[in-house]
Amino acid sequence: MAMILYFVLLSSLLYNINGNDGANTYTIDDSVGYGRTFTGIGAISGGGATSKLLVNYPEPQRSEILDYLFKPNFGASLDIFKVEIGGDVQSTDGTEASHMHYGWDEDYTRGYEWWMLQEAKKRNSDIKLYGLPWGFPGWLRDDNDLPWKNIPTTADYIVKWINGAKVHYNLNIDYIGVWNESPYNITYIKTLRKSLDKAGFGNTLIVAPDEFHWVIADQMANDTELANAIYAIGSHYPKTQSTTNAKNSGKSLWASEDFVWGRNLAENITIL
Repeated sequence: MAMILYFVLLSSLLYNINGNDGANTYTIDDSVGYGRTFTGIGAISGGGATSKLLVNYPEPQRSEILDYLFKPNFGASLDIFKVEIGGDVQSTDGTEASHMHYGWDEDYTRGYEWWMLQEAKKRNSDIKLYGLPWGFPGWLRDDNDLPWKNIPTTADYIVKWINGAKVHYNLNIDYIGVWNESPYNITYIKTLRKSLDKAGFGNTLIVAPDEFHWVIADQMANDTELANAIYAIGSHYPKTQSTTNAKNSGKSLWASEDFVWGRNLAENITIL
């Protein structure tokens, strides 16, 4: 889909340059080199219940909807699919069950996100998969209700979810987030990177912080270990704004949760 959009844009520019419609002349200058790389367009199944009813739709309507979402060069043709890692908490529209209600409990049959991930991969083997917790079960939380009571244990909880995806569903999780729209912990991000590497998931990349700002870029500028732990800086609803430190970080900059701002798509989408 990105190639089609690029071709349409390029054709339009050439049309104007040649003066075929009497429009202004546009100068294209590539002497400054390439701009930022467009990574793709994704969708989210999270917030407690955004996709809960789909599994119960009758056929063929259910498969038709899934095709429109995930089949390449057809419908939305999504490049990335992001799902909630259930945390036994009310996370906007409902509650998604955790794979670990307690430290001694593991069950990778709970919830519907596994099914959604499988259906996405079935239709597009190249689609990237992204997991993000909206909340954490109580046994991981400290007295301030933050999931940092024991940071290595929280990191291990996430690694087990990634391992469960691989062992039980043959799914490779490409990206992992920290905590949706919530305070992040720098020590946790570094620990999670080490835990992923130790468990053999060096190819699972961290996107952080899934917050409404780019502050983490300022911290990365002064913390090499933090910068090395993070693959992409993910901000929610950034419109066309980032920061100097974000742009200079050398990292991909993602609108990791967003929607079209305004009525004119062409005027409101900019690659940061």
